[in-house]
Amino acid sequence: MGVLTYTDEHTSPAGPARIFKASILDSHNLMPKLLPDAINSIDLIKGDGGAGSIKQINFSRGKVSRSTKLMKSMRRHSLTSYKYTLMEGNDISDKIEKVSYDIKFEGSPEGGTISKMTTIIYTFGDFEIKEEELMAGKEKVLGVYKIVEAYLIKNPDAYV
Repeated sequence: MGVLTYTDEHTSPAGPARIFKASILDSHNLMPKLLPDAINSIDLIKGDGGAGSIKQINFSRGKVSRSTKLMKSMRRHSLTSYKYTLMEGNDISDKIEKVSYDIKFEGSPEGGTISKMTTIIYTFGDFEIKEEELMAGKEKVLGVYKIVEAYLIKNPDAYV
């Protein structure tokens, strides 16, 4: 098994608790509204939403994969950190076993957020992911982050 780890960091003028509430706690409601051409719905298919729960993201028609399953590893009570694992679906292939994410939202000196995400990709055998594929994945994640950020800036009373 191969393991590839990388960390990304982004800043936002929106506060950490608001970003956490919007992008993590209420993602099942907000993401289909913000990304209707990409996400049809997000359903809880196992558990109560806490550690060990499994969510399924159902993509809108026309996508290569119709769903992706995520398992929530843990949620810290501080509302600033979240871990989950992509178990199967859109970004998982016969070459990738799973992808784990550890996201931390920290307050910045300017009153916004510094978001740090560590991604760990577990591959089968000696499979190596091409740099272009990594960059494309990073760009997708950043795109979603920017959409949530724009929503929060446009709606200053949301998720306070």
